[in-house]
Amino acid sequence: MAEQQGLFTVRGLIPAWSTSAAAFGGFSLLLPVVPWAIAEAGGSDTLAGSVTAVFMFTTVLTQLAMPRLLRAFGHRATLAAGCLFLGPPSLLFLVSMAPAAVLGISALRGIGFGMITVAAAALVGELAPPRLLGRATGMLGIAIAASQTIGLPAGLAIAERFSTTPVFVLGAIISSTGLFAASRLPRLAAKQSRTARRVPPVVLLFPLVAVGAGAIAYGGLTSLLRIAVAGLPVAAALAVLSASSLIGRYAAGSVADRVGAGKLLPVGLGLAGLAMIPFALVADDRGGAVLLIVAAIAFGFGFGVVQNEALLVAFRRAGAGNTGSASAAWNIGFDAGTGAGSFALGAVAAAAGYPAAFAAAAVLVPALPLLARLAGPSERPRPTT
Repeated sequence: MAEQQGLFTVRGLIPAWSTSAAAFGGFSLLLPVVPWAIAEAGGSDTLAGSVTAVFMFTTVLTQLAMPRLLRAFGHRATLAAGCLFLGPPSLLFLVSMAPAAVLGISALRGIGFGMITVAAAALVGELAPPRLLGRATGMLGIAIAASQTIGLPAGLAIAERFSTTPVFVLGAIISSTGLFAASRLPRLAAKQSRTARRVPPVVLLFPLVAVGAGAIAYGGLTSLLRIAVAGLPVAAALAVLSASSLIGRYAAGSVADRVGAGKLLPVGLGLAGLAMIPFALVADDRGGAVLLIVAAIAFGFGFGVVQNEALLVAFRRAGAGNTGSASAAWNIGFDAGTGAGSFALGAVAAAAGYPAAFAAAAVLVPALPLLARLAGPSERPRPTT
């Protein structure tokens, strides 16, 4: 109990978790609704599918620059700027649904999302003592997953019951509340000093690909599931997926604090990959609502384990003073995977059907990290203190 109390009394952790929750809350509300709004406004399927890809593209470009930005401006300033880029531009969707407008708005919001995701995770890595790092990153996952559990189905439900307008307004408000949380963060003396060793990108290849492979499947599910299994409780399945991801992340963090990071990563990858098979069966009309929910539970838990373990492995491989680089690599993997999954699995679905798309994800989730592990360097653990 003392250890648990210690986690919540570490100065700055609660504001860091809160900023991430606000960012992912606004992001999740709009994620399934923007493509729907484009379709309702008469936009093409290509445009509807492109907004997520553009959002993630600018997110990843921003994340590439984040280690340098964190050294130059610090965590508080980058988190505040991220909230401003992510939140208020959501209101511009009320003005126009023209192709240039929606793609430009998505690009701006992607910049803000990239700033927040990297800075918040890096900050947790800086603030948490080593004995609590697994649970601190697990709580970051809980903050994110909880906001997604509410945001993903809520956005769809509000749009279906009323219209897309209140979704865009709420998205702007929720993401902007991160400004208050960011203002309560402590000022840190940068640990990522000029004397810190630069991390060769290949060192972080394995955790990047591990979380990216899971995110490919996640991106495909969040973008395609509503279309693939029309008539089934997709909103409930997405909520269950996010909730089980929350449990998986914290459980993995608790285990990692006791036995070390990375031990559960193969288990998480295997479970997430296997869970895509029942999604394929449901999309092929070989299962109903029960199988859909079971698949969501299994995938969410497995992907939650993968997320936390991959982040901890990235911190360990990067070493002390390089949390920004580790966080950037992890977030690039997650967001590039989400965007790639939305686009690539959508292309597979268009060519061969939704069951084939989900079956392809079942193979990619375990196979890509294995290839990265074989291609990358053997790990040399670095000190984290």
